[in-house]
Amino acid sequence: MRSSRAPGLRLQIILSLAGVLILAFVPLFFAVASLTRATLHTVRERSARALGRSVAAHVAESEARDPQALARALETHVGEGGVDALCVYDDARAVVACAGDEAEVSTMVAPPLPFGEGAEVARGAQGSALDVRVPKVHGVVVARLRTDEASDRAAPLIRLVAGYMVAFAIALLFLTYVALTRLIVRPVEALANATDRVASGSRKLVVPRAGARELVELSASVEAMTERLLADERKLRSKIDELTETTRRLTEARSQLVHSEKMASVGRMAAGVAHEIGNPIAAILGMEELLLDGDVAKEDQEDFLRRMKKETERIHRVLRDLLDFARPERETPSEGAAPSASVRAVLDDVVGLLRPQKEFREVEIAIEVDGDPQVRLAPGRLTQVLLNLALNAGDAMDSPAAKGGRLVLRASRQDRTVRLEVEDTGAGVPAALQDRIFEPFVTTKEVGEGTGLGLAVCRGIVEGAGGTIALDPSFGTGARFVVELPEG
Repeated sequence: MRSSRAPGLRLQIILSLAGVLILAFVPLFFAVASLTRATLHTVRERSARALGRSVAAHVAESEARDPQALARALETHVGEGGVDALCVYDDARAVVACAGDEAEVSTMVAPPLPFGEGAEVARGAQGSALDVRVPKVHGVVVARLRTDEASDRAAPLIRLVAGYMVAFAIALLFLTYVALTRLIVRPVEALANATDRVASGSRKLVVPRAGARELVELSASVEAMTERLLADERKLRSKIDELTETTRRLTEARSQLVHSEKMASVGRMAAGVAHEIGNPIAAILGMEELLLDGDVAKEDQEDFLRRMKKETERIHRVLRDLLDFARPERETPSEGAAPSASVRAVLDDVVGLLRPQKEFREVEIAIEVDGDPQVRLAPGRLTQVLLNLALNAGDAMDSPAAKGGRLVLRASRQDRTVRLEVEDTGAGVPAALQDRIFEPFVTTKEVGEGTGLGLAVCRGIVEGAGGTIALDPSFGTGARFVVELPEG
């Protein structure tokens, strides 16, 4: 499920467009308002000048015809549709007569001499005004007209312009919202929902075919890409299944190889065991014949029986050790528990298996163990590794030059690792083979005497447990193999 605090595409575009409209319309509105006020003010001022001249000229003419009719002429031009105030001044700038709004009249002053026709801006009682001067034979007529009425007349027009701009902006934003929804937002949301369904496990992508041309093309591209991804996923799943099956087969083959190498070691030891138990059997048969003849005293009979029992136990012990080693390993008692082996117990078992072998009859076997370390490896696997290394050492010390050699099985703790060493005084490993000694089918034995898989199997067992196995190149008199395993 998608979740995000960022605003959507539609809202961002609407807000951006609103900002553009504000930046465009606000300065335009103030410019239109200022221009409207200035235009109306100019028109009003021109009209005031023309009206003032006309009124002043009529008053001056009325006074020239009939001085008694001056007041009536002034009253005629003051009021609605006329001027706000009228005053007549003589040559001495004294007031002859005034008419109009008393507040406006009180703020009027006589123009300076010499009188001339003209107009000037004045500050009236109700705002800005325009005083228009028209000279007559003996004096001057001044007419006052308000000019701030232009602002009052401009206000409706400005409000109309403002309303039009607001309405246009709202309509534009609404149409933009609708267009974005139909052409972009809904197709994008439909495409996103379709991809979400594919991500949730759907095996087919159904994309929308509506909206802008670019979105339709994008949907088609996403559909094609999804089909390719699903096809690649199917191929990958098939490859994973094949790899899983191959891994299973390799695991089985590896287990069979380990077991085969183990049985090969059993076969190698069988000859030594046969010789080891041959002498006790011959002795038992001889004593049985003497007992069957019946010419043996009772005390000798008991002695023969004790010797026969001792030799039989010796044979049983040798055969039991060999069978224990050859028996397949049992599974770990508890599921998921890591296997663990006592190094000292395994070394004792290895020595017990080596003693009957003819190669080790004249070999001194020494065990050097620091305490009783535990390693993270099954006891049978550890026995197989150490026994294989020891048998190789026995073969190396079986030559006449190495007779009476010494085999050392050593174990010590190092941090969280147990270091195992198998050291012999045999012929050693040739320098040309030291770098390849753990490769399959590499051997120092004659053809037919070894498979060349023993050390390769040992490396697989050790590395499978997270350890390492290596030949110590610094050891000069014989060979030393070093195995490091995680402590159990």
